[in-house]
Amino acid sequence: MKAATEPTAESALEIRGLHKSFGDLEVLRGIDFRIAQREVVCVIGPSGSGKSTLLRCANLLERPTAGTVLVHGVDITDPDVDIDRVRRRIGMVFQSFNLFPHLTVMENLTIAQRRVLRRDQDAAVEVARENLAKVGLLDKESGYPAQLSGGQQQRVAIARALSMGPELMLFDEPTSALDPELVGDVLAVMRRLADEGMTMMVVTHEMGFAREVADRVVFMDDGNVVEEGGPEDVLVRPGHPRTRAFLARVT
Repeated sequence: MKAATEPTAESALEIRGLHKSFGDLEVLRGIDFRIAQREVVCVIGPSGSGKSTLLRCANLLERPTAGTVLVHGVDITDPDVDIDRVRRRIGMVFQSFNLFPHLTVMENLTIAQRRVLRRDQDAAVEVARENLAKVGLLDKESGYPAQLSGGQQQRVAIARALSMGPELMLFDEPTSALDPELVGDVLAVMRRLADEGMTMMVVTHEMGFAREVADRVVFMDDGNVVEEGGPEDVLVRPGHPRTRAFLARVT
């Protein structure tokens, strides 16, 4: 594993000595890495390697057993931190969309803006429409989630996260629940976000996307960072035998 990168003012996310256990099961075994501002980092690895747990620890949806997580220099593992204030700077997109089924698309995009950011209705709708246009779904604002395909629901979930004005976006296998023909539209939205300079941490099994979009790829196995580097180095010329064995099975 590479040595931990020294912290800098440009770090959007910094993880130091992160451990996470569920009872006797140790899922993360001392993770160290950072994500710079405007950097896209893709995290790959086999099921059970700790990827999603790492992502959930990054915004304290799971509390680490030990270690430190800093978001834009703020230690979110500090018991006295205002975690809700920090989370306003972080967008999270899950595998399963997590849209409110009884609300329209527009209502899904405006409810948190109004309740958390205290935007008035007109301002919230304007922001929502800007982000629905960005994901190509402005014509669906009056629809309900059940009337949308899985790919459309995931794009709405991305638009909802963007409507909160995040500085860091976390994606947890955003295409894993989609039919293969729907994956491309979601990945295209994520590519545009990367092109616009959004800082992103993406847990993914889409190796082509990681190779094309990532500034850095992190390969995890058994709760450890086994290898990290540029996408060509990790995905095309991996140095670790475990990385090579994994890629041989998935590519």
